[in-house]
Amino acid sequence: MPLSDYFSAADDRAAIAVLQTRGGPEKAGLDVVLLENIDPVVAMARLEVAMTGCSYEEARELPRSGEQLSSPEGESLVVSVSDSLAGALAAASRDDLVRSAELWSMTDELREEGISVEVTVEILEELAGLAHRALASRMLLYCWLAL
Repeated sequence: MPLSDYFSAADDRAAIAVLQTRGGPEKAGLDVVLLENIDPVVAMARLEVAMTGCSYEEARELPRSGEQLSSPEGESLVVSVSDSLAGALAAASRDDLVRSAELWSMTDELREEGISVEVTVEILEELAGLAHRALASRMLLYCWLAL
């Protein structure tokens, strides 16, 4: 299973520097949510749909939405998370997270991984906490994928 660890960094350069650290953003001492199989491109766009009500196409076209910032030459790569999704996560209430988790858990990407609504709520709570801390520190969100 590929790791898909979500983390905050000051900018794209700082996020890409994680690739030089064996073990990714956690070993680099960054604020990280450790996940598996939560794709930063399709699954995060589907989460944006669930949280904001935009269409999947609109979510994919947003700046920084699933943008690959590093080449896939090595065993890992860094992908950006849209500022819109980071803002929605940071501003979400518990009820918003539960409602979004119910919608998001019904997507093919999460159903195929066997991720329940309860686990999806936990994931969203962790991601919302990360987003809140990141925005408070003027940081951006990223995903480190270990292939």
